[in-house]
Amino acid sequence: MKRRELLAASAGLLALPALRAQTGPVRILVGAPAGGTTDTMARTLGVELGKILGRPVVVENRPGAGGNIAADAVAKAAPDGNTLLMSFTSHAINASLYASLPFDPEKDFTPLTMVSTSPAVLVAHPSLPANSLQELIALAKARPGKLNFAIGSVGSSVHLAGDAFKMMSGAYIVNIPYRGTAPAMQDVLAGQVEMMFANVGNAQAYLRAGKLKALGVTSPRRLAAFPEVPAIGEVLPGYESSAWFGLFGPGRMSPELAKHLSDAARQAIATSEVRRRIEAEGATPVGNSPDEFARFVHAEIQRWAKVVKFSGARPE
Repeated sequence: MKRRELLAASAGLLALPALRAQTGPVRILVGAPAGGTTDTMARTLGVELGKILGRPVVVENRPGAGGNIAADAVAKAAPDGNTLLMSFTSHAINASLYASLPFDPEKDFTPLTMVSTSPAVLVAHPSLPANSLQELIALAKARPGKLNFAIGSVGSSVHLAGDAFKMMSGAYIVNIPYRGTAPAMQDVLAGQVEMMFANVGNAQAYLRAGKLKALGVTSPRRLAAFPEVPAIGEVLPGYESSAWFGLFGPGRMSPELAKHLSDAARQAIATSEVRRRIEAEGATPVGNSPDEFARFVHAEIQRWAKVVKFSGARPE
C-alpha cells in the first residue's frame, strides 16, 4: 500500500471511534412543512438512523423558498455530521429556477445518499376526450391553448414534468397554478381543469375509484401498481421525470465522515420498516453511495436547467 493510501486509511480508522463517541443529537433539516412527503422521508429514516448511530436524530422543519431556507442553514453549518439536510428534486431545479442563491447547490453540500425516488402520473378527468398519450398529444395540437394543466406549485418537479412533456411533444397546454397540490387536485376531480401531473401516492386512490384516469407515468418503466399505464418515455423517447429525496451534509465534510454517515443511512434504508414506509408513500427506496449520488445531482442540475429555460418559470 502506498504511503498516501496508508495515511488515509489510518485517518479513517481513527475518525470512526470519535464519530461513534459523539452523543448529541443529529439534526436533519427539512425545507418543507410537516406532514409532507419530504418530512415523512426524513422522519422515517431518522428513527432507524438514530438506532444505527446510537444517537438521537431530530427532524427540524424549515419550510420556504422551495427548500432554500433549510439548504442555506445546512450549507453554513459545521461539517461535523451533526447537521444534515433531507432535500428533494427542487435542490437541483432551484439551481436554474432562482436568479441567485446564497449557496452553491454542489460545492456547498456533501451528497450522502439518495433515499428514494417517486414517479408522477399524468391524470385526467374522465371527461377528457383522450384515452392515451397519443390521443392527448393529437388533441392538444388540434386545440392549441385550449387544454390545461393544474400545477400545485410553480417550479416543483410535477410542474416541470408537465413542461418537459410539452417541450418534448410540441403540444401547447396552458398551466393553471394553484396554492398547493390539494386545491389543484380538487379542480381536476371536479372537471374544472382537464389534467395534472401528480405524485402517485396522491393520485392512486382516485385512480382506483375511477374518479380520474391515468394517461402515463413519468418513470422510465411502467409501475407494478399500474401495469396497464404506459411510461411516457414509450411515446416520447428519453422522457423521465421522477421526483427524488436525498440526504446531504454540509460541504467540506471529510470522506471518512461522509462514508460513515452514508453507510449508516443506507443500512437504515435497507430495513424492512423503512422500506415499507417509503413504499407506502408511492416511492421506491434507493440507498446509493456518495459518489453515485453526487454524479446524479450534477446531471439533474444540467437536465432541469433546460426545462426551466423552456418553461420560463420563476419563483412565486
